[in-house]
Order: sequence, then structure tokens, then C-alpha cells
Amino acid sequence: MSFYAAYHQDARNKATHFVGVPVIVLSLMIPLSWLRIDAVSAAMVVTAALLAYYLVLDLWLGLAMCAVMGALLWIGQAIADQGALAGWIWFAILFVGGWILQLVGHVFEGRKPALTANLFQIFVAPIFLCAEVFFALGYKPRLHAAMQERALRMRAAAPDAGLTPAG
Repeated sequence: MSFYAAYHQDARNKATHFVGVPVIVLSLMIPLSWLRIDAVSAAMVVTAALLAYYLVLDLWLGLAMCAVMGALLWIGQAIADQGALAGWIWFAILFVGGWILQLVGHVFEGRKPALTANLFQIFVAPIFLCAEVFFALGYKPRLHAAMQERALRMRAAAPDAGLTPAG
């Protein structure tokens, strides 16, 4: 999460991500809901795998993510149930809109998205946002401080990760 935090220090960037990341996750749930074997969809399998990862990282954050991802899975399935045309329209609007928000946030940040340096950060983004909420509520202040300190060191070590020459 320190790596992800190094690319997400600006409050405006974080705000765009609090909307953009869940919207992108929701968009992906739609086509994944159509891929199924009996009652089990690819959306369920991907969600279960992500939740297992999140629970291993931190029990309380993982449990919170169970609620968030469960809601996104349910909404995604409800949209998918509207049929292919409606589903693909919703997918396109949510996916493109979510990425536009992300990119606008990174203009504020003045840095490229973290996934340009490490694609795995796509899976870190949702739990990072959950952790930000928990940290704001006082959860594990030493972990938060250590993460921030490491993120700032990483940021200083890679000034060329910016969008502008000044980085």
C-alpha cells in the first residue's frame, strides 16, 4: 500500500478515486456476471479471490471490503440481468467515466497512475481506499504513519513518475 500511497497524496486525487475506483469495479462486475457455470459467475469467483487476498492483508479491512464488494457484486448482477444492450451501455458509461475521474485525479496529483509502474496496483486500489477511511477514523495509527513515511520516501526517490517535468 505504500507504493500506491506514493502516487496518491493529493486530497483531490484521493477524492476522484473514492468515486472512480468503485465505479470501475462495478463496471467490471457486469460482463463478469454473464460468464457463469450454473449459479457461479466469474464475478463471484473474482470477488472471492480478491476478498481472500484482502482478508489475509488485514482482517478488519477485509471484512469491510466484503460489504463493499458484496454490494458492487449485487448491483453488477442486477445491471447484467437487464440484458446485454443495457448491460454493455452501463458498462461503457461506468468504465469510461471511472477512468476519466482517475485520470483527472492524477492531473491534480501531477503523477502518473500507480498501475503504469505496477499493474498489480489495480487490486490494491480498493483496499487502499478502505484503509484511508479506517485510518481517518483512527485505525492502526502506527501502520498509517509507517505507510505514509515509506510512501514519501518512495515518492522522493522517483521524481520522474510525474506528469510534468517538475514531477
